[in-house]
Amino acid sequence: MLKLLGAKPLGVRDTSEVLRVLNADPVASCMVAARVEESGVEPRLIHGEMWSRGGPSMSLCYSGANLVPLRGDIDDLRSFADRASRGPRLCSSLVGRAELTLPLWEMLEGDWGPPRELRAEQPLLALDCAPAVAPDRSVRLVTMDELDIYLTAAIAMFIEEVGVDPRAGDGGRGYRRRIAGLIAAGRAWARFEEGQVVYKAEVGSMSSSVGQIQGVWVHPLFRGHGVGSAGTSSVAASIVAGGRTASLYVNSFNSAARRAYARVGFRQVATFTTVLLD
Repeated sequence: MLKLLGAKPLGVRDTSEVLRVLNADPVASCMVAARVEESGVEPRLIHGEMWSRGGPSMSLCYSGANLVPLRGDIDDLRSFADRASRGPRLCSSLVGRAELTLPLWEMLEGDWGPPRELRAEQPLLALDCAPAVAPDRSVRLVTMDELDIYLTAAIAMFIEEVGVDPRAGDGGRGYRRRIAGLIAAGRAWARFEEGQVVYKAEVGSMSSSVGQIQGVWVHPLFRGHGVGSAGTSSVAASIVAGGRTASLYVNSFNSAARRAYARVGFRQVATFTTVLLD
């Protein structure tokens, strides 16, 4: 009967059950689990809402800057779509397991219009042992006094990967704060040569069991020489040494990156879909 009521926001009393659901799929749920482990399900603290229809063990969705379906059947996804489309769109993308995200998007597209880009197949990769490629010992944590140099590379990566300039709208203040926060948290890695970034990556989300690598980028002049494999091996090795699984997801069409991650030892554990919205 509860399911007939549609998707509803969850409250503090649901936190432990939400965590059990997220822990059952730790790699795919890392982005959301990191927030809930730190702050519970209080919307103000996790910058979004956790939705369910019938309880977290039956269905679950995070709604914030990203819309992330985490569990549910087709009727649950329909209830998430209905709730998401009732008012102004709040998210800039949908992301998550392909088997949940694609049908959810199909339900929303009629109301929200065509996406800026649909990345339907993104292998979700994981590594829980020592990398197969020797780490690049020149790759290290970025310091705050290197923010401006690192930010130049981060902007170049964002434009190349996402197709938009992260400085648009506010002149880059928000993106600068985001990158500064990652550096301050010890989650931004780079190799520097002659005052420029040769390799960069961040651990964008860190749950109790998984560290999700994002923003991997190699300077164009250094591509094709194993810099990406060795650099990512360094970041992954640090995550694994800390007792977590290293994870990332990659576009299916990015053959060079997929080969590099395979050399490091990453294996596919699921398939993600990302829908980028204007």
